[in-house]
Amino acid sequence: MLDERDKVIIEMLTKDARMPFTEIAKTLGISETAVRKRVRALEEKGVIRQYSIKVDPQKLGYNLISLTGVDTKPEKLFEVAEKLKAFEFVRELYLSSGDHMIMAEIWAKDGEDLADIMSNKIGKIDGVTKVCPSIILERLK
Repeated sequence: MLDERDKVIIEMLTKDARMPFTEIAKTLGISETAVRKRVRALEEKGVIRQYSIKVDPQKLGYNLISLTGVDTKPEKLFEVAEKLKAFEFVRELYLSSGDHMIMAEIWAKDGEDLADIMSNKIGKIDGVTKVCPSIILERLK
């Protein structure tokens, strides 16, 4: 069970994974060593699974981001998901119970690149029955 201090540590590291333990300690009013032990315990329990960075896709040349629904033949669901995982342009991938069986975040350089990805890459995977891209206009949070 997580206590309030653990929740504050998680919240602070979520906002900035490089936040110094000294700053967390100051906020919580505990020692840096205590913060270090708590973080290690959270890692060992699997609460903190990894530390990551967020990059600006446009600065890397990806000007179109699409949340794309992919439907498959039921017996091909996991096979299609594995093939999608292998593509570099697929940045996030989820199985879904919503309108589509699979949801993928796709990074494309431009409209032509996105069309090629939809038609010639995702659309040609054996078992794919429908590809529904939704272009992200602006990230709000």
